[in-house]
Amino acid sequence: MAPQQRQTGTDRRLRPLVGLVVVAAGLTGAVAIAHLPSYGGREATIVWATLISLVAVAFTVTVRIRIRSTSHEIAWTETAIVIGLAVAPAPVVILATGLGIAIATTPTRLTPLKRVFGISKNMLVAGGAGLVLNVLEWSPDNPGVTQTVIPLAAAYLTAVLLDEIITLPVIAMAAGASLRKLFREDWDLRLTAALTRLLVIVGTVLTIKIDIRLLLAVPPLVLSLHLLYSSRVRTRTEQQAWQRLAQTTDALSVVELDEVLTTAVTRAAELFSADEVEIELREDGRVVRGSTESVTYDGPIGEPTEVHGATVPVRLEGHDKTVDVGMLRLRFRGPVRLSERERYTLHTFASALCTAVRNAQAYAELGRVAQAHAHAAAHDALTGLANRRHLLEEGNEQLHHRHADGVTALVLIDLNHFKEVNDTLGHAAGDQMLMQVAERLRAAARADDLVARLGGDEFAVLLRALPAPAVAAHRAETLLATLHEPFDIDGMRISVEASGGIAVAPATGGMVELLRRADVAMYQAKRSGHRIATYAPARDTADIGRLTLGGELPRAVADQEFTVNFQPIVDLGTGEVIAAEALARWHHPTHGMIDPLRFLEAVERSGLLPAFAEAILDQALVAAGTWRDAGFDVPVAVNVSPRSLLDARFPGSVLARLRAHDLPPDRLVLELTETLTLSQLDVVDQGLTRLRDAGIRLALDDFGTGYSSLSLLSRIPVHELKIDRSFVTAMESSTEASAIIRSTLDLGRSLDLSVVAEGVEREAQRRALWELGCTAGQGHLFARPLAAGTLLAALQRGAGGRPGSLAAPLHDAGSVVRLPKGRRQGGRGHHQPA
Repeated sequence: MAPQQRQTGTDRRLRPLVGLVVVAAGLTGAVAIAHLPSYGGREATIVWATLISLVAVAFTVTVRIRIRSTSHEIAWTETAIVIGLAVAPAPVVILATGLGIAIATTPTRLTPLKRVFGISKNMLVAGGAGLVLNVLEWSPDNPGVTQTVIPLAAAYLTAVLLDEIITLPVIAMAAGASLRKLFREDWDLRLTAALTRLLVIVGTVLTIKIDIRLLLAVPPLVLSLHLLYSSRVRTRTEQQAWQRLAQTTDALSVVELDEVLTTAVTRAAELFSADEVEIELREDGRVVRGSTESVTYDGPIGEPTEVHGATVPVRLEGHDKTVDVGMLRLRFRGPVRLSERERYTLHTFASALCTAVRNAQAYAELGRVAQAHAHAAAHDALTGLANRRHLLEEGNEQLHHRHADGVTALVLIDLNHFKEVNDTLGHAAGDQMLMQVAERLRAAARADDLVARLGGDEFAVLLRALPAPAVAAHRAETLLATLHEPFDIDGMRISVEASGGIAVAPATGGMVELLRRADVAMYQAKRSGHRIATYAPARDTADIGRLTLGGELPRAVADQEFTVNFQPIVDLGTGEVIAAEALARWHHPTHGMIDPLRFLEAVERSGLLPAFAEAILDQALVAAGTWRDAGFDVPVAVNVSPRSLLDARFPGSVLARLRAHDLPPDRLVLELTETLTLSQLDVVDQGLTRLRDAGIRLALDDFGTGYSSLSLLSRIPVHELKIDRSFVTAMESSTEASAIIRSTLDLGRSLDLSVVAEGVEREAQRRALWELGCTAGQGHLFARPLAAGTLLAALQRGAGGRPGSLAAPLHDAGSVVRLPKGRRQGGRGHHQPA
């Protein structure tokens, strides 16, 4: 849009407001003509000539200011008007004001709209000030200073307020500036000027009271004061401009490029009163535009601007002009000519902006390089996964805050026979496989997990915020399952198996100890033929204390230091005891009671396993016989070591001990663990079949925590599944744990197996399990492991006067129980004869 068209558009918007002012001025002029006094002779000619020339001179002698593309002039017209009102009738002053402004604007290039507005506005100012003097009964003949100063001050105040009330809205509309900001801008300077002019008015009036012909001396006096005021305004304006420039260049002292550009755009728009500021960065191919309020465009070069009119460009180059980063453009909606001071300010600002942009670009490049170095230092170059250093740092940070983030675990994965791939197909093919393994692990991991390559063919996955330790095994199985499908390497499909070790974060030792434990578990998996193994302290040969205890085992077996405690298994619905699990303890004469995790593996390796197992079994069967004699026919469950099942003599020994204690075989339950490997099952099948055929019941302990759960069920003829305590603990807060329990119960129902939940510690867990269809459970809610005699006393005492029970029933006898939809009783009664 051309400047002339823009000007025409502005005039069109102003016409209603200017028209209102013109109509009001016309009415004022008509009233003035109607009340024009008879005024003739030589004195009248002098008064008219003096007033017209005074107004014309006062209007012409101005201080020019620019607001964006519009220039405005501040004149002394109000001063001339009030002086005229002090010596002549108001109608004469109103009409002389109009004539004086008309004469003064004739030789100028003002548009007709501006000329008419200037004449009308000043006539209204003269009318308003004259009305105030009339109300205050002003008379030039008043002898007192007070009678002179107060009316003149009131009239001048009215003139000033009318001038600003009429003028400032027009300026704001024409320039697109804030009306509130215009009212507040330079108020102290304007107040000083107003007081100065009031003194001029009062002084002039007091002077001409002596002789009206002295009125001819007023224009030179006004001109002198104007020159003084103009100088002060210019000094003040330049001072403010340099202060704003200094503040703006200080604001550019930031290191973020986006912040530099935003600050430059908004501050430059204010500093140079521009309608729009544009910054073009050539190397980046980027343009940023905006105004004093905000950035309106930030994008590639070539997008046209919406501000048309005058454009003032300046290069963004350094003081030595050897560096040119782009262009700075000031845009105005109309024609603008910058003053010499503004042009110098603009070049200074452009130089400061060039420096700020270069500094921000250099800082961004340093940040990019530092970030790249940091990434390289923390990641594997081949796969892009985290490296060992990053894993240790992230893991230690996680362990430091683990109290609020659930369980932390580590899965260590090693590719089996990977060396054969390198040796046969070359290292390039091996690298391809490693990259594909990394991609599969990354895709299978959760967003919270950290996947790392520790070196060679060894990977690790840090599992964070697990609801329960047992969940780690299921996550590990998911990870390794992704490696089951063959890899496509140079058109060949290659299968590579992997072994995994799982460790839960220890109480002490940090990531170093967690990594060591996962490594121990992984090698346990490799040795045992399993795909995955979970770290067990009993199998950690690094435990020096356990090695020391191993040397004391022969004495402990001979001295019968091994004892048995019993934890009752309870019918969840009735609270009645339906079985008891035998738990071995070592009552050491020096160390006190020792947990079986610290000595069981040493027992298995020592050759003392048959004697140890026979001692534990004997104590369990003696307890069961004692309870039966007391009227409580409670079966007893005994844990069996996998090594015992490899002993062909074990089934016969168990049956012999049953006969010796005169107990039916179905009163004994042998609990098997998932540590049995598939390669060993062919050996143990015969022994397990003999035990089952004899009537002994078999249970699969800690079901769901090992890799081979379903495979074992298809091979071992068990009667019962035991849900690991970690799932029960997490079932209320973890949908994953709850789903595992539900699926285990569904599996038990479909295979006609009993299901026992371990670790029941709260009534809410008991009720939830019962409603899911689980009929039996054990845990601290009912009783901790007790000596055989203590458990018998508890059975005799009973709960609520019901011997044989340890908890109140969930429902009263005979009451109608509404079972949840889909629930049905599953499997045979727990520990009942087949």
